[in-house]
Amino acid sequence: MLLTVDTTEAVEAIAEAQENLQEVAKNPGILRTYFQNLVPDLLNFALQVVIAVIVYAVGAKLIGLIVKIVRKTMERRNADVGVIQFLSAVVKYALYFILILTILSLFGIATTSAVAVLGSCGVAVGLALQGSLSNFAGGVLILLLKPFVVGDYIIEGSNEGTVYEISIFYTKLKTVDNKMIVIPNGNLSNSSLVNVSHMDKRRVDIVVGIGYEADIRTAKSILYEIGRNDPARLPEEDVVVFVDNLGASSVDLGIRIWVKTADYWDAKWRLMENIKYALDENHISIPYQQIDVQIKQ
Repeated sequence: MLLTVDTTEAVEAIAEAQENLQEVAKNPGILRTYFQNLVPDLLNFALQVVIAVIVYAVGAKLIGLIVKIVRKTMERRNADVGVIQFLSAVVKYALYFILILTILSLFGIATTSAVAVLGSCGVAVGLALQGSLSNFAGGVLILLLKPFVVGDYIIEGSNEGTVYEISIFYTKLKTVDNKMIVIPNGNLSNSSLVNVSHMDKRRVDIVVGIGYEADIRTAKSILYEIGRNDPARLPEEDVVVFVDNLGASSVDLGIRIWVKTADYWDAKWRLMENIKYALDENHISIPYQQIDVQIKQ
């Protein structure tokens, strides 16, 4: 590709530049006057920057104070922790937006123009961030409908844990091994989930197999006594012991007791351990899977 250059225009530009340099050389006062006029502008800009920094620092402290007042006000009214976290974040971001507009006005940028520009960009931003907007709407639905609150143990797909924060776009879960799971609010509001700790009480179900040679009545009475004497059992609820299945190598017995939700796991682990000890003491075997191998020559 050949690059063609208009030599006449190039020569004229060089000649004009040389004339300007000669004029500056003959009249050095021109350059001095230029810099003298530039200094006030620089000082004015520096002053605006300093004022903007001061306004931001003061505004940030005021925003923190306002958010703290909002949180304490909602806490006095016994609002849900999730509502407090969500509204505090909304107030915080809204105030920071107002603070940024205030700082822009210090530099001569009209806030109406800035709002107009943001409004014109709103459609494009909305299309680009439609997932985030969906998460925001999901967070609002979670706070209104309350399928769970902070402190509940929920199961959503392969994720489960205790809810400890409901933010604007995401809900954070803490697992039993102290890991953090971040789930978009849109997913939680548009899918089915299990709230394990919503109810005050839960039923503990345990199935244990015994050998066919064992006496079923004796095994059932043992399980019944273990369930009845468990310290976490709710006394108003009966203990249920039953034959759950006649398996290939065992008779499966089931036991059900009701406990408080907070006592579920401790009660279940304690029952399984006590059942094993009691069956061993009464010489009732728990069959396990065996494989017979025959070698033919």
